[in-house]
Amino acid sequence: MEEKALTNNVMMIRPHNFGFNEQTARTNKFQKKTHSPVNLQALNEFNNAVETLRMNGINVFVFDDLEGIDTPDSIFPNNWISFHSDGTVVVYPMLALNRRNERRPDIIQNLSMFYGFSCSRVIDLTYYENDNKFLEGTGGLVLDRANKIAYSCISERTNEEVLNKFCNELKYKPVKFHAFDEAGFPIYHTNVMMALGEKFAMVCLNSIKDEDEKKAIVSSINRSGKILIELTFKQMLDFAGNALELLDSRGNKKLVISKKALSSLSNWQKEKLEKYCSVISIDVSTIEECGGGSIRCMLAEIFLPQKKEIKTTALNPFKNSRLKFG
Repeated sequence: MEEKALTNNVMMIRPHNFGFNEQTARTNKFQKKTHSPVNLQALNEFNNAVETLRMNGINVFVFDDLEGIDTPDSIFPNNWISFHSDGTVVVYPMLALNRRNERRPDIIQNLSMFYGFSCSRVIDLTYYENDNKFLEGTGGLVLDRANKIAYSCISERTNEEVLNKFCNELKYKPVKFHAFDEAGFPIYHTNVMMALGEKFAMVCLNSIKDEDEKKAIVSSINRSGKILIELTFKQMLDFAGNALELLDSRGNKKLVISKKALSSLSNWQKEKLEKYCSVISIDVSTIEECGGGSIRCMLAEIFLPQKKEIKTTALNPFKNSRLKFG
């Protein structure tokens, strides 16, 4: 089955434990530690994001984080799960121990049972954690779903072996490269330096030092018929690469991007983007500063096929999974 390029459906997790994650700080240089209380501010930004998306015709499924559990990054669900057009659900291995607490079978069961989506199989990659190998979902993977291309910046959080496993299972072609910030520190996730729309790609090419890798990514983007919009290091740090194109309820294309990221773009870049989609700007500055991720990280796209009718009972999609919770 061919995957659709864009979706109208996203899943979001309302945070109750948000804060600076000490366990991810070593690899995520986008995080900044703050001594002021941030959970309430993050919750307000989250609720405003949900309201803004819904007002713009985006279908948002909201699940509350479980209270009393160490999940400071639960607001970023795209790192532990992805949903695909053939009914496949992929669950991913993550580096930080406390991030593994975010994985919840009940969320997939609820989507399947109550919202009329069909989950045909679960690919559980979490066993790679036993070998300290990780692939943090659509943080490590920037997927061109229509062309079955997986762009991936190799790092501690994106292991090449796990990437190859994902691509073999879902029949994607990997485009692998290495990316670094201006100080030479590895970029932790692909989706902070690269965003794909149906007709465009925003990429911080200067972060890719290897010329052959840079040529390969540019060539792949060109072959797929997308225009390339280059981002500067400053724009990358302002999360301009952490944007996501979605469809509204009428099939119109909407680019979801943070207020900070949009303000970093030049008029030329904005004009280019507006040729292909409308822009939705959302203020998530507290989440960006403390969490080291932006609005794209908050959105787990749902591409699952919708059932003709909603059934009141459903098989547990994790029945044969390796996942163990509690």
